[in-house]
Amino acid sequence: MQPLILASSSPYRRELLNRLRLPFTCATPDIDETRHAGESAHNLVQRLAEEKARALATQFDDHLIIGSDQVAVINGEILGKPHNLERAARQLQAASNSSVSFLTGVALLNSKNGTCQVDYVPFTVHFRALSQAAIFRYLEAEQPFDCAGSFKAEGLGISLFRSTEGPDATSLIGLPLIRLIDMLLQENVQIP
Repeated sequence: MQPLILASSSPYRRELLNRLRLPFTCATPDIDETRHAGESAHNLVQRLAEEKARALATQFDDHLIIGSDQVAVINGEILGKPHNLERAARQLQAASNSSVSFLTGVALLNSKNGTCQVDYVPFTVHFRALSQAAIFRYLEAEQPFDCAGSFKAEGLGISLFRSTEGPDATSLIGLPLIRLIDMLLQENVQIP
């Protein structure tokens, strides 16, 4: 099997990939993540996932490189990582008693032959009605400022949800494992 590289510094993606019990290394790609004018959310996450993988291809020229990217969309607006308390509170206020779509792009690049599989996985979260006090208690407890949508579904963030729907719950955390496994099988990777 060609060595696996996860093109990410995200501890959440690393933890998810560990579930497959395959050896891999992490490397951080250096790309411009600016959205192009008029670019749809699903095109954005697919492009960024592929760019992250391709950014490492010269450094790792006989590897399978995994790239991933995620955005949240509410009322047609693309939300990224909040990076601070004020923006996180605004994101959760907008999500209160609403539905938020999460789109997670995933790419698997075979850097030896240049083939690249790219896709995205949608996932919807239906939020409870959230009071200002509940929002700030949550943000103080978990500080999810590096997470699109301002919550950690794998942690206390689950308490903010009324329900969820989608084909792969791992996509909500940042790496859609079910779709990635399909891609790895196409590259003849045996999953234990």
